[in-house]
Amino acid sequence: MKHFTKYILYAALAVSALSSCKKQNLETTYSSQEDNIDSFIEGLSSQDPAPRIVHNGGSNRVVLTEGSGEELRQGGTVSFYYAGYIFSGSSAPTASNLFATNREETATESGWTLTSPDYGILTLTLDEDAGLVEGLMKGLEGVRGGEICYIVFSGKYGFGDTIVGSIPANSALLYQIWVESLTND
Repeated sequence: MKHFTKYILYAALAVSALSSCKKQNLETTYSSQEDNIDSFIEGLSSQDPAPRIVHNGGSNRVVLTEGSGEELRQGGTVSFYYAGYIFSGSSAPTASNLFATNREETATESGWTLTSPDYGILTLTLDEDAGLVEGLMKGLEGVRGGEICYIVFSGKYGFGDTIVGSIPANSALLYQIWVESLTND
């Protein structure tokens, strides 16, 4: 019985150590992604004119074209087109990293051919029931009608350790957003 107790203790310590290593590796992955995101933003900031950068709770919004009117708040409704990319390194999005879009021009430019494409505008209320990952939800907060922007964030604010379609677990993501309209209630 004494040896069995010792075995259980060793097993528990091993599991704890593995869990700790996995968590540390994940934090290192996210930190590296955030460094790459910072490099990407720095590169864009050197353009003339430099885009406006908005940081919100782990999400980064790079405003490429300024919108007008009021800013979207929690509980407001927004209508937009999007293109979702797996963010790799510190480079701009490419057709090979595209995983979803509701914008026909983007699909055509990327060489996508879908059997039943749905290029309808997406309209949703910005709240917990929107079904958005945290990074996208925080990135949309503050957009204005007519704005075109990138919203980019580490896997920590994306799908986490869940594989979604062609998106690997813990992937950093970049969304290009074309805001058509919004209202705040």
